Amino acid sequence: MIIVTGGAGFIGSNLVHELNSRGEERILVVDNLSDAANPHQKFLNLAGARFIDYMDKSEFRQGLASSRFDHSGIRAILHQGACSNTLLDDGRYMMDNNFTYSKELLHFALNRSIPLVYASTAAIYGRSAEFAEVAANERPLNIYGFSKLTFDNYVRHHQASFASTVVGLRYFNVYGPRETHKGRMASVIHHFAKQLKDTGTIRMFEGSGGYGNGEQRRDFVFVRDLVKINVFFALGDFRTGIVNAGTGKSRSFNDVARALIQAHGTARVEYIPLPTDLDARYQHFTEADIARLRALGYTAPFTELEAGIKETVSA
Repeated sequence: MIIVTGGAGFIGSNLVHELNSRGEERILVVDNLSDAANPHQKFLNLAGARFIDYMDKSEFRQGLASSRFDHSGIRAILHQGACSNTLLDDGRYMMDNNFTYSKELLHFALNRSIPLVYASTAAIYGRSAEFAEVAANERPLNIYGFSKLTFDNYVRHHQASFASTVVGLRYFNVYGPRETHKGRMASVIHHFAKQLKDTGTIRMFEGSGGYGNGEQRRDFVFVRDLVKINVFFALGDFRTGIVNAGTGKSRSFNDVARALIQAHGTARVEYIPLPTDLDARYQHFTEADIARLRALGYTAPFTELEAGIKETVSA
C-alpha cells in the first residue's frame, strides 16, 4: 500500500492520478474534508481516481500512534498534507500541522524502513536572492515558511542515521490542474486564467522589489513534473536529502500572461498595486538551484511554461 497524505488536495490528488497511471491502486488517501462551505470541494479532485481507502487526518494520526498500520504492507509514504496558507498567522496551528505531524510520520516511517517523501517549500528562502539548500539562504518571511524550515532542520539533524529513503522536496511555484479549491492560495497562473476567462483582462502587480510592471520573476513548475519527482524518490532506490523541486529557470509574470493569451486568445493586461497585506511576505524572485536534485539522480527534463499552461487551460 502507498499512503498519500493531503491526497485530495492539489499536488496530492495529482499524485494519486499519476500512481493510477502506473498501475498503482492500493492507495490510502488521507485528508481533511471538513471545509463544506467551499463551493469548489477538493474531493472533486479525486473524480475517476482509484484507491482502496480514505482516512481523515485526525484518525490517521491516532492510527500512527497506536500501531494500527504495522501490518498494512506500506511501500511508501508521500506526505503532502500541510497547512499551506501563507497568510495564516496562527503559529500553534501551523506548527502542529506542518512540524509535529511531519515528525510523527518521519519516526513512523524510519522505525519500519518505509520510504518517506515529503513536501517542503521555497517559502523557506523568503527574499533571498540565492536558492541553494544551505542555511545562509533560508530566511522565511512567514510562519508557514518557518514551520517547513523547522522540519527540514529536524530531518537534517537526524539524516546521518537514516537507513531508508527520506527526501524533502522544496516546491517552487507550482501550477496545473486540480487547484481550484485553493482559492486565494491557488497559483498566479490559475488566477490569471480565471481573470482572462471571466473579464478578458489579466491583472498583475505593478513594479516592486526593483522589478518593472509584471517583471517579477518566479520559477513556475508544472504539477505533473512534481508528481514524477515524488514517485521517482518514493518508489526508487535508497536516497536521502532535502532538494529544490523547480525547473531551475525563472520566468516573469508578463511571460505567463503572454502564454495564457496565446492559449486563450486576445486579452488586455492591467497593472495594480501590490496589496499591503502581501508587501512584507512577497517573494519578488525565485529560481531553484537544482544541482542537488540532479545529484540525487533525477534527470528528467521539465515542462516548458508555455506547454504547461496550454495543458492546464485545456484540462
